[in-house]
Amino acid sequence: MVDKTPVAVFISGSGTNMAALLYASRAAGCPYEIVLVLSNNPDASGLKLAQAEGVPTFCLPHKGIPRADHDALMEEQVRASGARFIALAGYMRILSPEFVGRWEGRMLNIHPSLLPKYKGLHTHDRAIEAGDTHGGCTVHLVTAELDDGPVLGQTPVAIIPGDTGDSLAARVLFAEHQLYSRTLAAYVARENSAEWLLEKVRTLTAALPEVEERESHGAPGWRVGGKYFAHFNDQHHGTPHIALLVKTSGQDELAALIDQAPEMWFRPAYYGASGWAGLVLNRADVDWDHAADWLRRSWAAVAPRRLAAMMEF
Repeated sequence: MVDKTPVAVFISGSGTNMAALLYASRAAGCPYEIVLVLSNNPDASGLKLAQAEGVPTFCLPHKGIPRADHDALMEEQVRASGARFIALAGYMRILSPEFVGRWEGRMLNIHPSLLPKYKGLHTHDRAIEAGDTHGGCTVHLVTAELDDGPVLGQTPVAIIPGDTGDSLAARVLFAEHQLYSRTLAAYVARENSAEWLLEKVRTLTAALPEVEERESHGAPGWRVGGKYFAHFNDQHHGTPHIALLVKTSGQDELAALIDQAPEMWFRPAYYGASGWAGLVLNRADVDWDHAADWLRRSWAAVAPRRLAAMMEF
């Protein structure tokens, strides 16, 4: 059974979206768990809810603390909790670019509009004033620009005659509670999805010269100059691993890799006898730059000399 992915949640007020994430996480099939709830507001009622549910909390008022310093102090607690993702749930602070950069691709936010429409505040009033047929909500990745990250999911909510900003907001909140937990679950689960991992590998192999993808023993493989330099292993031969198979210099290097990092490397059935190593991909915090380095090295081991000369290692 795969461990649930630890997530920290930032709030500033009632924390209803945090509560929705928390209660969704209690379902047996949910791939994440809430390990810490943080706030910049000591009066945030969501902190009491989290405490009552046995979730650790941390609060640090931001007044008088430079923004980047406040973010860094909050981040210390996040890292100490073991959280690998951050969910912003009504956190009413603009985050420093340094903090956002450190969590690129691992911090999500929910916004009460159908982005890219109506970034910022007063989104429901603005949608009504514009004559829109629908308001709604969006879950997106956080980037340095406000409400501008890649969209992960949206739910439209109809605007009915006589709606006010408050009445529309009340219905959108129901949609937020459902959308956020569903989107967060899908996003963190990607790391154990063979389909998503295969696309990551394909992106890396596409950056190498004259690469051809061709099936090998029923699985995707990549060749250069007619020779294979990488294979994709999806739990083949009874192993629990989804892995990238790359060439090593031989059995000694293969054994050394496994000895130094057994959670990262393994000896694949059939291929291992020829010195191929399995780099495990369905694990926490895969270093894709490291995977790319091994792909380049494996490619260079079999590439024709005229091609290998094009690459710098």
